[in-house]
Amino acid sequence: MLTWFIQTLQQYPEIAVMLTLLIGFLIGKIRIRGFTLGTVTGVLLVGILIGGWHIHIPGATKSIFFLFFLFCTGYSIGPQFFQGLKKDGVPIALFSFMVCCSSVVFCLIIAKILNFETGTTAGFMSGSNTCSAIIGVASNTISELNIGDDEKTRLINQIPVAYAVTYIFGTAGTSWFLSVVGPWFMSGSREKLIEETKKLEATLAENAAEGDENVTMAYDQVAFRAYLVNSELTGDGKTVQEIEQMLLRKKRLLYILRVRRNGEMMATPPDFVIRAGDIIAVGGQRSAAIASEAMLGKEVADAELLAFPVQRVNVIINKKNVVNKPIKKLVPLLHGVSVRKITRTGIEMPLSPNTVLSKGDIAELVGPQEELDEAVPLLGYKERVGVETDIVYLAAGIVVGTLVGAMSVRIGNVPIELSTSGGALIAGLFFGWLRSAIPRFGYIPPASEWVLSKLGLHVFIAIVGLSSSEGFLQGLKEEGLTLFLAGAVLSLLPMVVALFLSKYVFKFHPAIGLGACAGAHDESAPLLAVQDALNSKVPALGYTVAYAVANITLTTSGVIIVLLTHKGG
Repeated sequence: MLTWFIQTLQQYPEIAVMLTLLIGFLIGKIRIRGFTLGTVTGVLLVGILIGGWHIHIPGATKSIFFLFFLFCTGYSIGPQFFQGLKKDGVPIALFSFMVCCSSVVFCLIIAKILNFETGTTAGFMSGSNTCSAIIGVASNTISELNIGDDEKTRLINQIPVAYAVTYIFGTAGTSWFLSVVGPWFMSGSREKLIEETKKLEATLAENAAEGDENVTMAYDQVAFRAYLVNSELTGDGKTVQEIEQMLLRKKRLLYILRVRRNGEMMATPPDFVIRAGDIIAVGGQRSAAIASEAMLGKEVADAELLAFPVQRVNVIINKKNVVNKPIKKLVPLLHGVSVRKITRTGIEMPLSPNTVLSKGDIAELVGPQEELDEAVPLLGYKERVGVETDIVYLAAGIVVGTLVGAMSVRIGNVPIELSTSGGALIAGLFFGWLRSAIPRFGYIPPASEWVLSKLGLHVFIAIVGLSSSEGFLQGLKEEGLTLFLAGAVLSLLPMVVALFLSKYVFKFHPAIGLGACAGAHDESAPLLAVQDALNSKVPALGYTVAYAVANITLTTSGVIIVLLTHKGG
């Protein structure tokens, strides 16, 4: 039975790939005391195990899936990457670039001291910095070297060995370092940094809701209620606009959406005068509504008055008049509409009146349909909910990127090229930015983007594991402990540099600086660990631009490392 099974996998390698994904994902998601191996490492290790049965897979297969991964990675971070190159994002972008460059320098120095070969150095860099894309970029670059095929295979097979050995500490060790040592270094203790973070939150919130200390919830909990208006609110006869402005001055963002007068439903334009005895439908922050009950009047149960459709839509921010503006400046544009959540490159931002919108942000809005119809075009464009991917745009981006990447320039006897993988990544950046600027074409649904990116990377890693099985155990036996210790050093040294740069050179707020450190490591796990340690989403403010820059810098470092170490060898 086992013989038949092995022969079947050898005859149909596609089954071996799917089996590797199946088992690898299951293992990678097992959580032990908060730690997971990670699906990439799980798939790689399972692929190496199954590859011991001599599964042959054509090399072009993994390259195709890797191109999907790289293009979609660039597509998703493109708007934020280019936003980071503008004035407000330059400090964090420069910070991230400097940290990544330090990592490349440390990698080359350590590799030289320990006599690592080219493939080992590339995998060592990839695992220590948790940047899986380096595996593919370095492999492609080695394939273009002017050496024999056997030597290429030997060097390429070194990469997954070094990656697997160094990745675990690269994730877990860095998360521990930034969440435990980071707060101590930045502020003297975690408790002190938590206090400093709360002060920053209070500044961002501008005491948005009286008695509400949780900044992230200031806009999050949206409510619609009905109140029987008393004479204290109406006075000499106040208009809807005057009442809303009066509430806003008290830091209570509420809107009067409709009114019942003498049993009749009425619309509430800004100049509509509210009278005592009216029943008004109010929408906005739940905390603000609760705090304003004494001012608005007695809350009443009027199901018919509140029986209007409320929708929740996602809007991609791209209008010039709102980009780089805080949410509080958008109040005139958002009558009746509440901002529930802001997501940036997949990371939820801390939400407050002072949260600044960036191009490409996804804002989740809640409000009546007619109010949303007016607000959405003023902010950007409604995120499509269809399932159809613009295949022409996707394929065109990959073709253009790979053609540009394949162009070679010789410096002396050394061919220098971006490589097809590097070209696909940069094309993804450009096409992602272009989509945010001109949203009429180029739609890739988030679900499709996730599948192409995740499946592309994991199929690539599965094939790498299946193809490099023979040399893995030998390489692990020869350099395992040395690699692990060297990987720990390479994971932590750039983070030490990052902490010094953040505190003494760029002088970021400690919480934002720790988020930038996590982004410069190209990994979300340290960010989550820091946010959990500080009980705040504030570190995310420093993460997104740093992550976008690190993703590009570290990925392209695969080319640099191969060319430098091969030339030196």
